Amino acid sequence: MSSLSRELVFLILQFLDEEKFKETVHKLEQESGFYFNMKHFEDLVQGGEWDEVEKYLSGFTKVEDNRYSMKIFFEIRKQKYLEALDRHDRAKAVEILVKDLKVFASFNEELFKEITQLLTLENFRQNEQLSKYGDTKSARNIMLLELKKLIEANPLFRDKLNFPPFKASRLRTLINQSLNWQHQLCKNPRPNPDIKTLFTDHSCAAPTNGARAPPPANGPLVGSIPKSAGFPPMGAHAPFQPVVSPSPNAIAGWMTNANPSLPHAAVAQGPPGLVQAPNTAAFLKHPRTPTSAPGIDYQSADSEHLMKRMCVGQPDEVSFSGASHPANMYTQEDLPKQVVRTLNQGSNVMSLDFHPVQQTILLVGTNVGDIAVWEVGSRERIAHKTFKVWDIGSCTLPLQAALMKDAAISVNRCLWSPDGNILGVAFSKHIVQTYTFVPNGDLRQQAEIDAHIGGVNDIAFSHPNKTLSIITCGDDKLIKVWDAQTGQKQYTFEGHEAPVYSVCPHYKESIQFIFSTAIDGKIKAWLYDCLGSRVDYDAPGHWCTTMAYSADGTRLFSCGTSKEGDSHLVEWNETEGAIKRTYNGFRKRSLGVVQFDITRNRFLAAGDEFLVKFWDMDSTNILTTVDCDGGLPASPRLRFNREGSLLAVTTSDNGIKILANTDGQRLLRMLESRAFGGSRGPPQQINTKPPIVALGPVSNVSSPIAVNAERPDRMLPAVSTSGLAPMDASRTPDVKPRITDESEKVKTWKLADIVDNGHLRALHLSDTDTNPSKVVRLLYTNNGIALLALGSNAVHKLWKWQRSDRNPNGKSTASVAPQLWQPANGILMTNDTNDGNPEEATACIALSKNDSYVMSASGGKVSLFNMMTFKVMTTFMAPPPAATFLAFHPQDNNIIAIGMEDSTIQIYNVRIDDVKSKLKGHQKKITGLAFSQSMNVLVSSGADAQLCVWSIDGWEKKKSRYIQPPANRSGTLVGDTRVQFHNDQTHVLVVHESHLAIYDGNLECLRSWSPRDALPAPISSAIYSCDGLLVYAAFCDGAIGVFEAESLRLRCRIAPSAYIPPSMLPGPGRVYPLVVAAHPVEPNQIALGMSDGKVHVVEPLDADPKWGTAPPQDNGAHPAISAAPSAASNQASDQPTR
Repeated sequence: MSSLSRELVFLILQFLDEEKFKETVHKLEQESGFYFNMKHFEDLVQGGEWDEVEKYLSGFTKVEDNRYSMKIFFEIRKQKYLEALDRHDRAKAVEILVKDLKVFASFNEELFKEITQLLTLENFRQNEQLSKYGDTKSARNIMLLELKKLIEANPLFRDKLNFPPFKASRLRTLINQSLNWQHQLCKNPRPNPDIKTLFTDHSCAAPTNGARAPPPANGPLVGSIPKSAGFPPMGAHAPFQPVVSPSPNAIAGWMTNANPSLPHAAVAQGPPGLVQAPNTAAFLKHPRTPTSAPGIDYQSADSEHLMKRMCVGQPDEVSFSGASHPANMYTQEDLPKQVVRTLNQGSNVMSLDFHPVQQTILLVGTNVGDIAVWEVGSRERIAHKTFKVWDIGSCTLPLQAALMKDAAISVNRCLWSPDGNILGVAFSKHIVQTYTFVPNGDLRQQAEIDAHIGGVNDIAFSHPNKTLSIITCGDDKLIKVWDAQTGQKQYTFEGHEAPVYSVCPHYKESIQFIFSTAIDGKIKAWLYDCLGSRVDYDAPGHWCTTMAYSADGTRLFSCGTSKEGDSHLVEWNETEGAIKRTYNGFRKRSLGVVQFDITRNRFLAAGDEFLVKFWDMDSTNILTTVDCDGGLPASPRLRFNREGSLLAVTTSDNGIKILANTDGQRLLRMLESRAFGGSRGPPQQINTKPPIVALGPVSNVSSPIAVNAERPDRMLPAVSTSGLAPMDASRTPDVKPRITDESEKVKTWKLADIVDNGHLRALHLSDTDTNPSKVVRLLYTNNGIALLALGSNAVHKLWKWQRSDRNPNGKSTASVAPQLWQPANGILMTNDTNDGNPEEATACIALSKNDSYVMSASGGKVSLFNMMTFKVMTTFMAPPPAATFLAFHPQDNNIIAIGMEDSTIQIYNVRIDDVKSKLKGHQKKITGLAFSQSMNVLVSSGADAQLCVWSIDGWEKKKSRYIQPPANRSGTLVGDTRVQFHNDQTHVLVVHESHLAIYDGNLECLRSWSPRDALPAPISSAIYSCDGLLVYAAFCDGAIGVFEAESLRLRCRIAPSAYIPPSMLPGPGRVYPLVVAAHPVEPNQIALGMSDGKVHVVEPLDADPKWGTAPPQDNGAHPAISAAPSAASNQASDQPTR
C-alpha cells in the first residue's frame, strides 16, 4: 500500500471516530495494522475480554513472530489460565492449557510442565513464584504494565503506537477543498451553491436569465468549523468546514507537477536507521542501489535470514511469576573502585587490554612503539618489546620512505585474540605486527603486515571463515581483513571518504559483519561479500567514535567526541538504527577523545574530567565516579578485565593504576606471594626510555606521532621535564625483606594436621533411615542453602537450612542442623533402576541453574524431578546403555551431554527429545564431563583413564590423551577418572585414585600429586573450592587433604577422627568419604558423602577461618592459575564438573 493510501486510512479512522463508529474504528485498526490503539487494548485487558484481546493483537503480530510477541501472547494466556484456576474452573483451565499454552512447550518445556503442575495444587499460590498473586484486578494491572513495555520494545509495533498529528476533521476539510475547487471551475458559479452529492463532481447549473453569477465568497459551503480535537477523542458531529479557496496559480502549479507514481513526501520522523528494511527492521540492508544495476538488492540468503532474526532474536526464557523483577542483579560494590596497584610503564600509555583468560595479565602499548605484558598481581613486567621492523626489505616503498623521513612511531592499538594465544599491535605508520604469547611470558614474532598507507588506526580479531582473521583500518580510508596466521589479505572494504577511525566486528548467528567509523563521523557496516557498505549513518558528534557490543552480544554502544569537545555515550537500537539511550554527565568541552569500556553486561565506564565515570547500562545518569586517588590525565584510557573485577586506568605520569572490587582484591592477594617467585626468573628492567608526562588524547585508537591537521586528537602533547621520574622506587627496598620473609617461612611453616573435633566445626546431618545406603553423589544447590545426596539405592535426600534465631540468614553452616526435607505428599525421589541392582550401577546427577529440577540416573532411565514436589516430570534414555554422567551445556539448558556406559557421549536435546550427536573416542564408560565456555570445548574422561577434548561447535574430537601415571606406579592406569574446569576455564583438575593433576587446555600436564607421607591412601574424590584457590581431596582411609590449587601443595590434613563423631567411628579405613562437595559461595566449607550413608558438613572455626596456612613458594613454581571467584561456578552438574 502506498504512503498516500496509508494516510487515507488514518483519515478514515479519524472520521469514523468523530462519527462514533467505535466498533468499526477498532476493526479497521486491526485489519489495516497501521495503528495500535493502546487505550482500546487496555480496556480489553482490564475487562478480561481475552478472545477480543488476541483478535485485536492478531492484526499486528503473531505468536511466532519474535521473542517480544511470544512473551506478549504468553503473558495473556497465562493470566487467562490463572484466572480459570482461581475460579476453580479446572475444565476451562485444562482447555486453556491444551489449546493456548501448549504452543510454548516447544520453546520451554520445563516451564510448560511447571505450569501444568499448577493443576495439581489446591491453590496455585502455593507455588513460590506465584505466592504474591493478588486478586484478578491487580494481577491484570500488573500484567498490563509488562505488556505495554513488551509492545513498546517490539519492532513490529514501531511507528504504530502514535496516531499521526493532524487537525481535527481533516477528511471533511479535504472534501471541502475539493468542492471549492470544483466550484471555482464551474462555468456559471452561483454565490450559494447547493451541494447534494459527493458521488459526482459538482457543477452549478446555468442561470435562467443568462447572466453570469458572481464568484463565490471565501465562506463555508455547508456549515461552520468544528473545534479542534485530536484522535482518538471524539469529535462533534458537524457539517463540512469552510476553507480558503486556493489561488489559481497554486492549483495550476499542483496540477502541472502532478504525478501519481511519485511517493508522497512524508515528514521525517528521524534519521535513517543503522538497520533498515521494509516492514520489520532488517539488518545491514544496502541503503543505496548501485547505478550500474538499478533495483538489484545485494542481500545474500544468509543475510536475508539475519534480517528476520535481528528483529526476532531468540525467545527469552519465559517466566510465569506474577510480578516483574528488576533485571539488575549487581550493585555499586561490584565496580572496581579501590586502587590496589600502580605500575610504572615509563612512556605514555596509548592502549590497554587484559588477557581474556589469565585475567591479571595486562597488555600495554605506548607512544614510543613499545609493548609490554604485565602481571598486575605481582607488579612484574613479564615481557617487553621495543618497536623495530622485522623485515625492512619486504616493506613497501611508502613505508620505507616514511621511516626514513621520521623514525618515530606510536602504538595506536594493541589487543589479545579471543583465546589469548596471539596479540596484535597496530602502529601509527603502515604496520601491524602479531606475536604468539607463551604462558611463561615470552613473545614470539608471528606476522608482520604492511597494512595501510599512513597510520593503522585500529585492529580487531574475528572468525569470518572459522579461522582467525585480523581486521585493520587506516588513514587510507580502507578496511582490510588478513589471515592471522599467514598475514595474507582476505578482504578489502572501500567506501569511507575519510580516514577510518575504528572497527567493531560482530556476528549474529552465522552472519559475520563489521561496523566501522571514520573521522567524518560516518558509521558504515560491511558483510564479508565485498559488495559495499550496508549502512551509511552519522554518529553523534560527527568525529572520532568507537563502537562496542556488550559481552553477551545483545547491546550495541558507541562513544565519541566532536571537534568542539562534546562527548556522546549512547546505546543503539539495532533493529531501528536509532539511538535508544544517551548517557549524561560528560564535561562540556572534553580535553581529548573520551574512551569507554563495558563490563558484566551491566556497567559502562569512561574517562573524563580527570575521573573514571560509571553508568548502569539501563540508566542515563551517572552511577558514580572515582578519582583513583588523583594523578589521572583529563581523559584517561581504561580497560576492564573479563570478569569486571579489575580496571586498568592510565595516569598522567606514564603509569597505570589498577582498580579492583572485592573479587579482584581476593584474586590479587592470591597472586601476591608470587611477586618475586622464580617461575619466570628475575623481573626485567622496566624503564628502557625516559618517561614522558602528557595529557594525552584518549580514544579506543591511540594517537600516532605524525600530526594530522584534520585530527587534532592525534597530536602528541609537549614533553614536561618536570615529569621525568625514575622507575618506581617503592619496588627496590621491598625486594630483600620479602626474600627474607620467604626464607623464614620455609624454616617455620608446618602442615596443619587436624585430628580432633576441637579444631574445626563438623555437623552430622540427621537421617530418618536407620540403614542408609552409601552416598554416591552429593552436591550443594546453587543458592547454597541445601544439600542433595543420591544414595546407591537410587533414592535422593534433600537437606535444607531454615531461617531461625540461631541462623537468621538461613545459610548453610556446620553450627545449625538443616532439616531433612520432604514434600507433603510423602513420596521419595527415586530413580528408575531398570529391574537391576542399583548398588552396582554408576549413578549420575545434574541440577538446573534455578534449583527447580534435578536430572538423575542410577542405571535405569534418566529421570527429571521437580525439586519442590519430588515428582517425576519425565524420563528418557532407557538403557542399555545406561547413563553414567550428566552435564548441562553452558549456553543452553535444553542441551545435555550424557556420558554412557558403552563409552559414547550423547549430546541430547531435551526439548525436542533428540540426540544431536554421538561422540566416540573412549574405550570404557564415561566417568567425567566438563564444559569450558571460554574455550568452547567439552572435556571428557573415562574409566579407561583417557581425556578427550571435543569442540562444542561441531562436536568433533580435537585431542585425546591418556593421563600420565605417577612416578611410583607402573603400567597403564584404569579406573574412574573425573575432570573439572577451574574458574579460569582453561585449567582442568583431573582426579584418579592414583593422583591429582592439573592439565591445560591442550591436555599438557602442568603438575601432579600422588598419595604419600601424611596421605598415603587412594583418592576417592576431589574438587575445586568455589573461589578456585583450593582443592579438596578425600581419601579411602577417611582423611581429607586441602591443597593449594595453583601448586597442588598440601596445606592441611583433616583426620577422620576430627569430623566423625566417636560413636560413629568404626575401625580404620572402614568408613570414608566417597564424594566431597564444595559450597558454591563459602570457599572453606565442604560436605562429605560417606560410604556408610552419612553426610557431614565441615568448616573451620571462626577464630581461624581458613584451612591452615599457605605452604612457602619455592623456585620453579608452576605458572599460576588465576582465581576467578564466582558464585555461578556451583555444582550445577555432576560433581566435580563445573
